[in-house]
Amino acid sequence: MFRSFSQIARSSSLLNARSLPQTRRFFSSRSYSVVDHTYDAVVVGAGGAGLRAAFGLAEAGFKTACITKLFPTRSHTVAAQGGINAALGNMGPDDWRWHAYDTVKGSDWLGDQDAIAYMCREAPQTVLELDAIGVPFSRTDKGKIYQRAFGGQTLEYGKGGQAYRCACAADRTGHALLHTLYGRALMHDTTFFVEYFATDLIMQDGVCVGVMAICLEDGSLHRFRSKNTVLATGGYGRAYFSATSAHTCTGDGNAMAARAGLPLEDLEFVQFHPTGIYGAGCLITEGARGEGGILRNSQGERFMERYAPSAKDLASRDVVARAMTIEIREGRGVGPKKDHIHLHLDHLPPAVLHERLPGISETAAIFAGVDVTKQPIPILPTVHYNMGGIPTNYNGQVLNVGADGKDTIVPGLYAAGEAACASVHGANRLGANSLLDIVVFGRACALHIADTNKPGDLQPPLKQGAGEESIQWIDKIRFSTGSIKTASLRREMQEVMQSHAAVFREEKSLKEGCDKIDAVFRRYKDVSITDKSLIWNSDLIETLELQNLLINASMTMHAAENRKESRGAHAREDYPDRDDVNWMKHTLTWVDQDTAKVKISYRAVKTDPHTVPGMAEAGVKNIPPAKRVY
Repeated sequence: MFRSFSQIARSSSLLNARSLPQTRRFFSSRSYSVVDHTYDAVVVGAGGAGLRAAFGLAEAGFKTACITKLFPTRSHTVAAQGGINAALGNMGPDDWRWHAYDTVKGSDWLGDQDAIAYMCREAPQTVLELDAIGVPFSRTDKGKIYQRAFGGQTLEYGKGGQAYRCACAADRTGHALLHTLYGRALMHDTTFFVEYFATDLIMQDGVCVGVMAICLEDGSLHRFRSKNTVLATGGYGRAYFSATSAHTCTGDGNAMAARAGLPLEDLEFVQFHPTGIYGAGCLITEGARGEGGILRNSQGERFMERYAPSAKDLASRDVVARAMTIEIREGRGVGPKKDHIHLHLDHLPPAVLHERLPGISETAAIFAGVDVTKQPIPILPTVHYNMGGIPTNYNGQVLNVGADGKDTIVPGLYAAGEAACASVHGANRLGANSLLDIVVFGRACALHIADTNKPGDLQPPLKQGAGEESIQWIDKIRFSTGSIKTASLRREMQEVMQSHAAVFREEKSLKEGCDKIDAVFRRYKDVSITDKSLIWNSDLIETLELQNLLINASMTMHAAENRKESRGAHAREDYPDRDDVNWMKHTLTWVDQDTAKVKISYRAVKTDPHTVPGMAEAGVKNIPPAKRVY
């Protein structure tokens, strides 16, 4: 008999997990059944970061649950194309310290140098581990992992030319990585709760002791008690109208942390990928330019030579996206409306395109109707990545700010991947550092939990009514009787973000954006849903996701208006220069769920890499701020 993916995923260990917990009756006028579970560790999200954390924990002997609203191999990591950076040196000399320099420079000096040094040092070993567990990397003629050129990657601290540092599996690296990690997690007996939507953290006296979730299949509510919780829920690209993100990228983990009273960091920094397909928004990997692709305007000019004389088309993404936008503004765009740019691959040998960019060739044919061997691809900058997120240290531990303004660790709570802000990307992420981020810090979370805990450690009982607020909120949305449809309000939010927090920003537009996004947030109280059931209620889940998006969108707009400088992906036309004296600091934001009022504070950028053990011995030094040119 045919069984669906979700049925397969719920077999064996998952069914046993559901039969063991206790079921309780819960809350007020309408009674809900709540299933209680207890685990050593709970991971929320089954993308690359979540799966790497989950299998690392399970491998170390911890009873581990992974909660995911999608079947794991449908998580957005599957869409990552270009590759993963690591100084393996397979194509020529390389050094992880050079990689760290490029990452600090790419971050426009807003990245925390301790976390950056840690990530780049761990990169080669992490990639070799992935190779060992079965990720099918492309190979050189000598059998080594093939590495391509990628934007912002150089040799000898920016003085030695282009680095070939991006390990890849053709142009489907995320797909290969995700499937391999999922298999590994299953091998180590991770318990998956597939198509379960996590709604809120359970906090007791400042300690995270678990999460609440709803099963999409039958509407049952679940309370997970755990000594350690890892948030790996991805970004919130769908706060914008045009994005390369899947429709499921709704910033759920960020919003869970925000509702728990924790700050989010640097949300004003939103990366626009230079090469999204015009009209569709689908991603064309930076690897296309790494293999020799060229951007040209309506005059046929390779215009990046004017903006980045050395790196040209492989300058960092924020530089390329701004250059493209300027070309379009000044009338040199292509097409009938002169509103996009051409990416040429037609000069490359068809054999190279077939071997190294097969997915791009197919995507361009489907969504742009072009044969890349003969025609250019129409492209336009598109929202792609969120540099900000839940603040963490290099071990993945979530941070708060104490009364004295110093960092404090939130016990029991970790974050990794795009949901987190370590901050290794600062104001701008370099291409191919995202897959590296998710596996390095997913791994770091598992290692730190294993170092500081033991499988089966006793856990305090949950307090009476733990998680009840989350259930009340679900009940309120489920039986809401407002006048606004979820899709209508979501579109309004997306259009506000697209218009007022775009590639270029300025005071008047940002202030209007703040007023508009606040009004949209307040109108959420008047939302309504048609389906009042609990079984596969997509109306309910999309409305819960909308609140998560609004939390992220509101903080993003207010943080952008507040930062009076240009740095990385945050380009202010009224403040065109970087201001290290006043603004070399991380933005922290909180939002009031009732009034939509955003509170802003700051934390210092970590400039000393020596807080990570071994960095002084490795000769790592602080990289002082400098003018950022490519």
